[in-house]
Parts: sequence; C-alpha cells; structure tokens
Amino acid sequence: MDKVVKDRFDEYPDNARIRLKELRCLVLQIAAELDLGEVEESLKWGEPSYSVKTGSPLRMDWKLKSPNNYYLFFNCQTKLVDTFRELYSEVLEFQGNRAIVLSLSEPLPKTTIKHCLELALTYQQRKNLPLLGA
Repeated sequence: MDKVVKDRFDEYPDNARIRLKELRCLVLQIAAELDLGEVEESLKWGEPSYSVKTGSPLRMDWKLKSPNNYYLFFNCQTKLVDTFRELYSEVLEFQGNRAIVLSLSEPLPKTTIKHCLELALTYQQRKNLPLLGA
C-alpha cells in the first residue's frame, strides 16, 4: 500500500477503516482476476483513489459529517452511477450521480458492489454499451 494512502487509512475510525480496507481488497482482487494490469493507488481530494488503464477512477472515503456511512465515489461525467441506479436501486443508496452510500451498520452487499467495481474498472471498454453491457 502506498505510504500516503496507508497514513490516510490509519486516520479512519476502526469500524470505517475495516470496511474501506474491504473495498480496497475487492478493487485489487477484481483487477487481478480480470488481468487489468497495475492498479494506481493514490490520494485524490484526500481520499484513497484507484485507477487502471481500462477503467474510470474510483475513490472511497468516510466522512465525519456522516459517521454512519462510507462511500464509493465515481466520476460524475460517466454513466456509472446512473447504470448502478438502474440495476440496483432496491439494494443500494446513491448520492447524486457520483457515489454509492454504504452503511457501517449493515453488511456490505458484496456481490452487488463487486459488479459495480467491475463495471468501473472496465469502463473504457463498456462506455458505449447499453447499461454498460451489464
């Protein structure tokens, strides 16, 4: 893990850090399974950020102003969140066209989140397909 990113993870409360590390592991696992090449891990706007050449960058964070939630952020210029809303509005909560809102008190909907992450990490190949080829 990048030192700057590790330091940021260390700043999160324990319950948020555990969940965010779970998301990080999913990102790295999906990138490896799909052979997407190197995952660039950095901080963007103070938030852990992940990108691969085939995808659209994504970020994750926990915010003090909303301490019961943590977030997966996507580029609002993409069709990602609109597609996720179309596919998973009964399972996920969204913030505008930029984020999936996850609750610290509920289990991660792992299968759904893995699919969303896969669509984000392969966005460049899918962006012209209806519902991103989902």
